[in-house]
Amino acid sequence: MVGKSVISLVIFIIIIFTTYLITSGGLVAGRIGSVDLRSQFSFLSPSSSRNETSILPCRSGSPLRVFMYDLPKRFNVAMLSKKKFAGGDDGSSPVTAGNLPPWPRNSGLKQQHSVEYWMMASLLCGNCSDGNEAVRVSDPEAADVFFVPFFSSLSFNTHGRNMTDPDTEIDRRLQVDILKFLRQSTYWQRTAGRDHVIPMHHPNAFRFLREEVNASILIVADFGRYSKDMSNLRKDIVAPYMHVMESLLDDDPPDPYKSRTTLLFFQGRTVRKSEGKVRAKLEKILKGYKDVHYESSYATKESITASSEGMRSSKFCLNPAGDTPSSNRLFDAIVSHCIPVIVSDLIELPFEDELDYTKFSIFFSVKEALVPGYMVQQLRKIPKDRWLEMWKRLKEVAHHFEYQYPPKKRRCCEYDLETGST
Repeated sequence: MVGKSVISLVIFIIIIFTTYLITSGGLVAGRIGSVDLRSQFSFLSPSSSRNETSILPCRSGSPLRVFMYDLPKRFNVAMLSKKKFAGGDDGSSPVTAGNLPPWPRNSGLKQQHSVEYWMMASLLCGNCSDGNEAVRVSDPEAADVFFVPFFSSLSFNTHGRNMTDPDTEIDRRLQVDILKFLRQSTYWQRTAGRDHVIPMHHPNAFRFLREEVNASILIVADFGRYSKDMSNLRKDIVAPYMHVMESLLDDDPPDPYKSRTTLLFFQGRTVRKSEGKVRAKLEKILKGYKDVHYESSYATKESITASSEGMRSSKFCLNPAGDTPSSNRLFDAIVSHCIPVIVSDLIELPFEDELDYTKFSIFFSVKEALVPGYMVQQLRKIPKDRWLEMWKRLKEVAHHFEYQYPPKKRRCCEYDLETGST
C-alpha cells in the first residue's frame, strides 16, 4: 500500500497556504506566479466541507512551481561533515543532485529536525519525485514559491548550542549572511518574503534573526517558542520530526494485542522545561504498576535500542510534552506501531486537517494525566477490538511519516488517508 510521503504532504500544505495568500490578497504583489491554485482543488471552495470519508485530493493541473535559491554549501550540506569536498570543491558552489551527500547514518538526535535536508533533496531529485505536487523551476519569474535551503536547525545543533560557546558566532554569521542575501533578492523584496519557504524546525533555529523573516512560510515542529506574531497556523506548516527509532516493517504476529505485554511505555528525559515539567510528575504517579514502564534516561545508542524494543512490545506509548509542546517520541511510537498516548495541552500535530489522529492515538489533558490512577484506568478500559482497530490504522498511516530520498513513486490519489482504502 503506497501513499503520500511526508515531503509530499508538506508540499501539499504549502500549496494550500499559497492559495490562501493568493485569494486573500495576503501578498504585496497580489499574486504568486500566475497559477490559480484554488481552481485546482474543489475542497478549497467555500461551499465544500471535509468529513470522515473525504480523501486527500490530487492536483488536477500544474504542479506547484518552486524556485530554490542556489546557496553556497556552507549554508547547508557543508555542515553534514567536517570533511572537505572532493575534486577541489571549495564549497562556494551550490549542491546538486549529483553531489548531494547522504544524510549521515550516525547523526544521533540531529536527525530529528532534518526536514530541511529532505525538502532540499526532494527538489534536487527532479524527475524522481513521488508524483507531481511540486517541480523545481530555474526561472524565478515562473515560480509560485521560493525555497530557502538554509539548514538553520543543523546550524544550531552544529555551531555552539550553548550561547557562551565561541562557535555560536558561526551560527549567527550564517543567519546574518543569509538575511543579507535574501534582502538583496528582487523576489524577496517584491513580497517582503511572504512567498518564501524557510525551514526552522528546531525550536532554537534561526535564533538570532528569526523576527526578520516572520512574514515567510516557516516549517516548524510546533509553536512553543514563537510569539503568535512570529509563527502561527495561518501561514506556517507543522512538519513531523524525523524519527530516531528504526521503522518496524515486519509486524504481523498471530495476536498483536497479546504479544505486546507492556500496557504503557516511556523512556527518556524526565527533567524538562515549560510544559515538559509534567514528565517528572508522571514519573511519581506511574510508579508501582507492573505493566507500566517509566524510565528516566539520556539518548545514547544503547538507550535508543532499548527504547525501540520497549515500544515494540507495548500496547501504548506515552508522549508527554518536552521543552516545547511536541516531542520526537510521538513519531518513534508511530513507526513502532505503539498507540501514542499524547499528554499536551498546546500541541499542534502535522497534517491534522488530513489525518484523524483520534483513529490511532489517545489524548489526555495535562490535568487528566496528573490524576492518580486515572490514565492507567482509562487505558485498561479500552477493549481489545478497539485497540486492534487503532493498531491497524497506525500501520496504515506510519509510512506518511517517513522522510525518503529518492522519494518513492506512487499513483496520485491511490491512498485514501481518512478511510485507509485504496
